[in-house]
Amino acid sequence: MSLSSNNVQSQIRVRISSRRRVADRIDEFELTPVDVASLPAWSAGAHIDLTTPAGPTRQYSLCSSPDEAGTYRIAVERRSDSRGGSVSVHDDLAVGSEVWISAPRNHFELTRALEYVFVAGGIGITPMLTLIEQARHSGRPWRLIYIGRTRAEMAFADDLLACHPRHVTVHESSHAGRLNLGVALAGLARGTAVYSCGPPSMMDAVADACAVQPAVDSFVERFTVSVHSAAPNEAFELSLAFSGVTVTVPEDRTIIDVLADRGVVAPSSCREGMCGTCETGVVSGEVDHRDSVLSPEERSENESMMICVSRCTSGRLVLEL
Repeated sequence: MSLSSNNVQSQIRVRISSRRRVADRIDEFELTPVDVASLPAWSAGAHIDLTTPAGPTRQYSLCSSPDEAGTYRIAVERRSDSRGGSVSVHDDLAVGSEVWISAPRNHFELTRALEYVFVAGGIGITPMLTLIEQARHSGRPWRLIYIGRTRAEMAFADDLLACHPRHVTVHESSHAGRLNLGVALAGLARGTAVYSCGPPSMMDAVADACAVQPAVDSFVERFTVSVHSAAPNEAFELSLAFSGVTVTVPEDRTIIDVLADRGVVAPSSCREGMCGTCETGVVSGEVDHRDSVLSPEERSENESMMICVSRCTSGRLVLEL
C-alpha cells in the first residue's frame, strides 16, 4: 500500500451529468469535471469520497471503466437506516448539481492469481464490475456469485448475466433461502483469489470458507466499520518525527483531534477508519489497529496506521508527521 498516494487529499468539483435507476432504491450517477479538463486516472477496485449536500462524506466505488476518460460513475443505494449520506445523494443530487469528490484511492486492487472468484452482496456489486473486467482481460478463469434479496434489488444483474452467462450465478435469498458460502466456495484450486464486498456477515463467511483452504487468498472491501479492539482506551505520548511536536493523547480523544488542536492538519475524511485518507507512517511504537482498511499482514508489519481511530498500546508512539 502506497502511503504517498493514499495521503494525497485532492478535492475535485464535479457535476452530475446523468442519473438513472439501476435497481430498486439504487441510482447510478455520472460525474464530469467542472474546473478541470479531465479527472484523475484510476484502477479497477478504486473508490472516491463524495461530500454529500447534507454534509457527511461517504465512500463510493467507481463502477465505470478506467478507460472512460473524463467521467466517473457511481451507484448509490438509498438506505433509510444509514446516517444520512445516501438519502442526501438521492434527494439532493439531480442532473446539473455540483458536488466535491476526492481523487480515487484503491485498497481493493486485483492481485495476480491463477483464478478469481468474486462474491457480491447487494450494492457490494459496484467494485466487482471493474475487477471482473480486469480479470476477464487477464485471461484467467473467473466467476461471480451475486447475492441479493430479490432480483429487482440487484443492480446490473441482468447485464452481467447477459454478457457472462457461464460465469455469473445470481442467488435470490427471498426465494432460495440463505446461501451456504462454505459449500459454494468449497474445493477452490490453489492460487485462487477470492474478492468479496457486501454485508459484514457475508464477508466473514467468505473469509471463513477461504481460511481453511490451502493457497487461497481472500480480499474484502468494507464501507462499514467492522474492526473493534478489545483493548481499553489508554492515554499515550505521541511524537511527530518531522516537526518535533510531542503531545499526550488522552483516553477519550483521537490522534487526529489532538493534532488539530495543535494546528497540525492531517488529511482525513470518514473519521471511522474506513476510507484510508488519514493513513500515516509509523516510526516506532505498537499500534492498536481499529480500521477496516489494512490487511492482517499490513497490521502485523506495524508500518502505518489510520490516525482517526487507531491507538497505541506501548505508551509512546512516533509518527511520520
